Amino acid sequence: MTWNNLLQPDLTLDGSVLNLTPDIIQQYGLKGLVLDVDDTLVPITASAASPELQQWVEEIRSFAALWLVSNNLSEARIGSIANSLNIPYYLGAAKPSRRKIKAALTGMNLPAHQVGMVGDRLFTDIIVGNRLGMFSILVEPIVHADAVLRSHPIRNFEVWVSEILGASITSKHTTINKH
Repeated sequence: MTWNNLLQPDLTLDGSVLNLTPDIIQQYGLKGLVLDVDDTLVPITASAASPELQQWVEEIRSFAALWLVSNNLSEARIGSIANSLNIPYYLGAAKPSRRKIKAALTGMNLPAHQVGMVGDRLFTDIIVGNRLGMFSILVEPIVHADAVLRSHPIRNFEVWVSEILGASITSKHTTINKH
């Protein structure tokens, strides 16, 4: 698999994970979602899910199995977020390692191609999803509404490198058929 294929999301959403609707999930035939936590579901400084995220999870749960997989090592923080959303989780995933993503797929009892890997990082979330044949979904990092918008230098660097390597990263509801 070439670098541009590894880094190419199947879907790039304009905005946060909250813009991933049941219609989009159904349109792509997804039965499950593996969700990154830090900056995908909550800002990296948050220790609790927002009311908007809780409402989104309840809506999406009717359409797709959900599992959290985070590179974060904090059992207290990730466990608290997962438990407040009533979603099973793995932490310390070391994405783009596939091991804990495979375990989540097994836990969902779904084949990889029916599960979306949702995250804000190309070099971790998108690469691992693509390596496993999942439907990879890139979202913009989420921030608290009352927080000053901060830059995301690592993500900006990843987008820049990915585009140099031939991946097309746009900020609209775009689909790229890589299969």
